[in-house]
Amino acid sequence: MASKRDAQALPAARSSLAHPVEPDPARLDAATATFRMLSDPTRLHILWILANAEADVTALTEACGASRTAVSQHLAKLRFTGLVDTRRDGRRIIYSIRDGHLSRLIREGLNHADHIVTGEPAHE
Repeated sequence: MASKRDAQALPAARSSLAHPVEPDPARLDAATATFRMLSDPTRLHILWILANAEADVTALTEACGASRTAVSQHLAKLRFTGLVDTRRDGRRIIYSIRDGHLSRLIREGLNHADHIVTGEPAHE
């Protein structure tokens, strides 16, 4: 249930990137758990692929260059933490990213990395 302060601050938000409410411990813990899952390069690569399109383990393995076992283990962690969803297509399991916030977070993180790697100046 949102507090009165939360309800007053929300209309001021004009984009999903704005967060005018001071984060409480529960929000900080949830965000930290997400960042923890993004801290592995293979998991980040998998999520970047899924941010662009659904895929099965075979496609993810080929795209990541990791072993099928490693990709499967990472997908299990991502499912357990609620960052990816699955659906069955015949005998295949198709993976997709959970939501647009996560997709934008991944894209922003990699855009930030572009600046670091290329030396391009940061945005204001």
